[in-house]
Amino acid sequence: MNREENIKILKESGAFLEGHFLLSSGRHSGGYCQCAQLLRFPDKAATVLATVAEQVKDLEITKVCGPAMGGVIVSYELARQLGKESIFTERVDNVMQLRRGFTVEKGDKILITEDVVTTGKSTNETIKVLEDMGAEVIGVACIADRRSGECELKIPVYSAVKLNIETYDADNCPICKENKLALVKPGSRKMKV
Repeated sequence: MNREENIKILKESGAFLEGHFLLSSGRHSGGYCQCAQLLRFPDKAATVLATVAEQVKDLEITKVCGPAMGGVIVSYELARQLGKESIFTERVDNVMQLRRGFTVEKGDKILITEDVVTTGKSTNETIKVLEDMGAEVIGVACIADRRSGECELKIPVYSAVKLNIETYDADNCPICKENKLALVKPGSRKMKV
């Protein structure tokens, strides 16, 4: 499966949205990749994520960890394909934590999973949690890599597709200036619209 075929599957599943979106970074965008639309079809998600599993299969991964919400199913599916343990982090009072009896230890080599990587905020929060517990984070795997120059990650990124969707500062958003489309917050991070 190549990246063009993966994009076709994302479009067929309704994972691409067009409109006026408030991203978790606070920036605005005219496009949004809603991977939950892909993940509702296990066979399609498995096909798309097989591209990523192929890229990371030779890494010395001991566990796969997805930040909740978007990385949980991705973690499960990649771990299934790689034969590894799947865990996830989640926010409690807006602070990322490893809970539910999940553990990591010194020597664990962890692959973080995301649905979409845009700013790297949840990835970096998860890296901190895992490294503070003694684990080594060796990369991040995702369905869609939407990173721009603002995203600073110190680990490699492995993706099924690379998307270039322009984002705008809230004070300088051309979609806001047109005043034709309502601002929608499709993500799960708590913030004001």
